[in-house]
Amino acid sequence: MTDYKHPEVLVSTEWAAAHLNDPKVRLVEVDVDTTAYDQGHIPGAVGWNWQSQLQDHVRRDLIDQATLEKLLGQSGISNDTTVLLYGDNNNWFAAYALWQLKYYGHKDVRLINGGRKKWVEEKRSLTTDPVKVTAATYRASAPDESLRARKDEIFAFVEKKKAAQLVDVRSPDEFTGKIIAPPGMTETAQRAGHIPGAASIPWAQAANEDGTFKSADALKALYDGKGIDGKDPIIAYCRIGERSSHSWFVLKYLLGYDHVKNYDGSWTEWGNLVGAPIEKEATAAAARN
Repeated sequence: MTDYKHPEVLVSTEWAAAHLNDPKVRLVEVDVDTTAYDQGHIPGAVGWNWQSQLQDHVRRDLIDQATLEKLLGQSGISNDTTVLLYGDNNNWFAAYALWQLKYYGHKDVRLINGGRKKWVEEKRSLTTDPVKVTAATYRASAPDESLRARKDEIFAFVEKKKAAQLVDVRSPDEFTGKIIAPPGMTETAQRAGHIPGAASIPWAQAANEDGTFKSADALKALYDGKGIDGKDPIIAYCRIGERSSHSWFVLKYLLGYDHVKNYDGSWTEWGNLVGAPIEKEATAAAARN
């Protein structure tokens, strides 16, 4: 992992296994399937439910600073704890939780490369035993807005008032407007398509078959091939901000681009906004001809 710009944000499954009993390390599992944790988790790992614990459904926003402080304290995490995040689906929501922790200023938070999939495939230990946690005191920093894009920035990009490189990390069918959301997903929008000017680079293209991240050279070739080179600020988006957190992680830490934001409002916001321009496959082709 030394070919990445910031290899310190990733640990191997071997490293994680060697630090299961390290009092300065706390493992946290965050899954797409929120029942997976109860079916078996890494010994010592606490489980976070991204739907009920990381989101404020009344405000349709991230949890606020005080709520995050309470969650981390109850999880036995203090400001100097090394947090190791992992989950299913190639670390979708683990990356989302990492972005959220960085947004609130946690210094040492890392992903287990390969996540739950690699851990299970290597037949490493899992347990259903409850985790004994000693509560800690946590004080979060004020939100780091340099990591988060808002709809006003997207409008500025679309209206050519701001130079940026927009990355749509959803599936090709979502990008072209064939579907609004993946099957079974409840968070949706009124309209289908993509933000004009966005490059289509599905998030999963950054991962190997075993769930680990591709090499730095392969990642650079992937993004360079679509014109995403970091010369202008980069904004990643998806449907609700979780898949784009994965791509944000790749762009910011593995490739080392300085100015990368996650637009977590994503398509559920943009696709519902009155007056927000969208583009579909047909209009995109017409614009190129």
